[in-house]
Amino acid sequence: MGKLDGKVAIVTGATSGMGRASAKLFAREGAKVVITGRNEERAKAVVDDIKEAGGEAIYVIVDMANLDEVPKVFEETMDAYGTIDVLFNNAGMLSMSPLMDVTLEEWTKVFNVNVTSALLLTQLVAPIMKEKGKGTIINTCSVASFGAHHGFAAYVDSKHAMMGLTRSMAWELGPEIRCNGIAPGLIHTAMVDGIGGPSALQQMIDQCPVRRCGEPDDIAYMALFLASDDCTFLDGQIIKVDGGFEI
Repeated sequence: MGKLDGKVAIVTGATSGMGRASAKLFAREGAKVVITGRNEERAKAVVDDIKEAGGEAIYVIVDMANLDEVPKVFEETMDAYGTIDVLFNNAGMLSMSPLMDVTLEEWTKVFNVNVTSALLLTQLVAPIMKEKGKGTIINTCSVASFGAHHGFAAYVDSKHAMMGLTRSMAWELGPEIRCNGIAPGLIHTAMVDGIGGPSALQQMIDQCPVRRCGEPDDIAYMALFLASDDCTFLDGQIIKVDGGFEI
């Protein structure tokens, strides 16, 4: 018996890193998984991996920066499976522009990907979950949700907003729907590699009690816990998965 047997789960930003690891784990635990991403080759590879392992999945190609494309995820999920039990709003975008340099275009794109697309998708899936009487929504926040970091203005602000959105969801969508957030610390993903990888961020590793960079599976197993019936009294929480960096 899998922890997600019979459930339909959407995982956005699932063609790499934390999303890919979560999609594969959800499938191994019995969920029918809908993965989203911008790159069809990578999306197909994830689906193929899931199916080769005996799971069930489809992909939807969508750019979360373009809010007009967001309903496509909901529509294709309903066409394929007819229901939705779990939504993991994981799609994310990094911005490395200082406050005084960030453009409105960049600011808007970061917020569309990191926050607004999650709001819109939640508004679409929540009525389905409400009607079923049960559902789970998970949002990817960040340790950046809890403080400021120089040179990441749009990203930090968007993650603060995602933390607030998660709490608003919990208040307004209960009791049928539970909403929680995961706040990853330094996780070894393509996003981290894009800013130099673990070696360039050794100072953060040195300040982490477990003395290592996190791996995508570290986030995937937390997402599975939140998506499952193992934590039915956990709601509105932002859980740091950072190896103790933010103690």
